[in-house]
Amino acid sequence: MSRDKPEAAQQAFPGRRWLLPSALVKELDPDPDRPGRPRRTARDWVVDFSCFILAVLIGLAAADTLRNEDLPQGYAAFDQVLGALACAAVWLRRRWPVGLAVAMIPIGFVSNTAGGAGVVALFTLAVHRPFRYVAWVALADVALIPVFFWLRPDPDVPYFWASVFGVLLTGAIVGWGMFVRSKRQLMLSLRDRARRAETEARLRAEQAQRLAREAIAREMHDVLAHRLTLLSVHAGALEFRPDAPREEIHRAAGVIRESAHEALQDLREIIGVLRAGDTDDSGRPQPTLAALEALVTESREAGMKVTLDQRVTDPAAVPASVGRTAYRIAQEGLTNARKHAPGTEVTVTVTGAPGEGLSVSVRNPAPEGEVPAVPGSGQGLIGLTERATLAGGTLEHGPPADGGFEVRGRLPWG
Repeated sequence: MSRDKPEAAQQAFPGRRWLLPSALVKELDPDPDRPGRPRRTARDWVVDFSCFILAVLIGLAAADTLRNEDLPQGYAAFDQVLGALACAAVWLRRRWPVGLAVAMIPIGFVSNTAGGAGVVALFTLAVHRPFRYVAWVALADVALIPVFFWLRPDPDVPYFWASVFGVLLTGAIVGWGMFVRSKRQLMLSLRDRARRAETEARLRAEQAQRLAREAIAREMHDVLAHRLTLLSVHAGALEFRPDAPREEIHRAAGVIRESAHEALQDLREIIGVLRAGDTDDSGRPQPTLAALEALVTESREAGMKVTLDQRVTDPAAVPASVGRTAYRIAQEGLTNARKHAPGTEVTVTVTGAPGEGLSVSVRNPAPEGEVPAVPGSGQGLIGLTERATLAGGTLEHGPPADGGFEVRGRLPWG
């Protein structure tokens, strides 16, 4: 895996890498296998050769003017030697831009033929380094220009205009180099912005997947808890009443088999959603308010005493999400009553109308005698409260004034 990423990164600019500067390619498309200074691209070789030729041409033009100057004997040869060395040093401008530009200050002051190399060095510094480096070198050049033309005046150009031209040329070189640098910085900032956008999109996708999996986990609890409590109740009855009538044992075994089969079917559907990566609600068991009577009938067949009071105006018009949440509230209430108050009569009340909202209440009296505590109690109500809140409603639970326990939910129905 770690070897594939660098190879994929090296193909970020297929067929176009030679058109970009090596420094920019290093920032946009780093190569972890080659740390340090990047290798020159084809564009770099063309630019470096062009800068070398420019420095040589300017040096040759300056060498022609040496014969018109009144110089000490041998100084012209010294000037040309320094100019040739300065032109050769142009090839080092990418490796040491600051050092070359600083070295060109005294060399350009004593050698007229090194002027072209000084121009290239100052431009390179403006492109590759921040402005604080460029400012010091440029100020030193500007300060030495009047002194240079005072000591070595140009016979064809007045002193004032020669100094002004030198200052303007220095400013133009610095401005051009800073413009090139700003364009590169813009490309890097756009690259960083694009990478941040991709990272944020990936994080949003991961968050959406996590939320979907959490919703599936809540769905698994709501669906399977009801089935498994039926299994527990009837298995416990068979364990503690081995002498029960044959018909009752047969009925309990049938309920256990049916509940186990339905729990397995629900679990298979949910696992199928997890494997397929489906984040919508199409593949999961999604009962609505219409399935409430079947839920009550199933609980009665399991031996519970359940009374259903359903007074809903136009049940078919209840939104699917609201009906599903109401069903889960009733299912969780019946499950809790079966675990914590076995043998009591449970009353399920559902009322509502469009524009008034939908109310769901599951109430049971206090059980007779002590009931053993069930491990993990309360987790279902926490998830149910979150579900009701996400649906825009509220959920309350607790003992009423006359004892027992009641779960009350109110959901919006616009």
